[in-house]
Amino acid sequence: MLQFVAEYYYGILGLGFWGYVIAGAVGVHITLIAITLYHHREQAHRSVDLHPALRHFFRFWLWMNTGVITKQWVAVHRKHHAMCERDGDPHSPQLVGLRTVLLQGAELYRKEARNPETVEKYGRGTPDDWVERHVYSRRPNLGITLLFFVVVFLFGLPGIALYGFQLITMPLLAAGIINGLSHARGYRNFETDDASTNLWPLAVFVAGEELHNNHHAFPSSARFSQHPWEIDLGWWHLRLFAALGLARIRRVAPKPELVEEASSPDIEALRSILINRMHVLRHYRKSVTFPVLRGEIRKYKGKARAPVRRAKRWLTRHPSLLDNQSKERLAELLEKYPSLKTVMEYRNELKALWETTDLSNERLLAELVQWCSRAEASGIKALEEFAAYLKSFRPSPRLAG
Repeated sequence: MLQFVAEYYYGILGLGFWGYVIAGAVGVHITLIAITLYHHREQAHRSVDLHPALRHFFRFWLWMNTGVITKQWVAVHRKHHAMCERDGDPHSPQLVGLRTVLLQGAELYRKEARNPETVEKYGRGTPDDWVERHVYSRRPNLGITLLFFVVVFLFGLPGIALYGFQLITMPLLAAGIINGLSHARGYRNFETDDASTNLWPLAVFVAGEELHNNHHAFPSSARFSQHPWEIDLGWWHLRLFAALGLARIRRVAPKPELVEEASSPDIEALRSILINRMHVLRHYRKSVTFPVLRGEIRKYKGKARAPVRRAKRWLTRHPSLLDNQSKERLAELLEKYPSLKTVMEYRNELKALWETTDLSNERLLAELVQWCSRAEASGIKALEEFAAYLKSFRPSPRLAG
């Protein structure tokens, strides 16, 4: 017996130290790719169609390595988007605190996954075949148990460390970094009505999931990166699978299409603006809000860098996400700088246009034209130039692959 243990102490593969390191890294990476492509981009948001063989490989791999049930994962994630930062959000740091999500994120997920109302309402459209009903959903812990014996068989007793590493990494990365830090720290490309952030480059190894603000701005996009320097490893894998005929990309985030000569917008231009509203708000922040703020501060104080840096959070976050002190300071800032107050009022009016649900397209177009006319007559150069930017929009395709 002792001879047998000694002979197969390192399993049938007999790997050395670096072999274990590589095996652990590859295993975790496959799990992350399975989560982001199968659970997230295909099942939760329908932005891609995976080949049945690839889909089932990911489903089997996640059953073996996480024990997570597809329908529950999808339901919890969809509810997070539907109730983001509001009562009912399963894991918002804004509601329960960052420390709670970091340390108890897995428990928060399991609690919501056991809620039958959540699973029924938000988990529709996920696999419901025989193997799902009788194996994956019925015996979620069986896969993890089988994984233990497979790992010991292949890697020997040191493989137990690999097994533990695999099981603790997913709760740490998904429940901690993504659900926690990505709603509390990092930078924001888009002014979403939640606290989502991007963590690049600190968490590039999370297969694109670290670009969380980009994802919340365009939930149905298969591509999470928005800049050339933002790396979405999930997207790279998806492009490879698409080239091999193993995936079909259904939707990606839109990009504004502009013409050089501005003219009065029509219905098609209005639709293009609405489709690209996240880009429109981002352009407004960069070309109107911050330049006006800097100009006002220089006019009264002569220095702009530090005050602008402090004011960014107040000016780009939804009021419901600001504490009372921040709201008071924002109000003081707007009262102190009249031009800034004006451009923020214009910004809120523009945002209200696409949040209105009871107006016809013709009425919305009339409101947009009126907004542009008032902006051009405001006497604020940045607003006048932004009105020209809106008028330069031309029809662009909806979210498409």
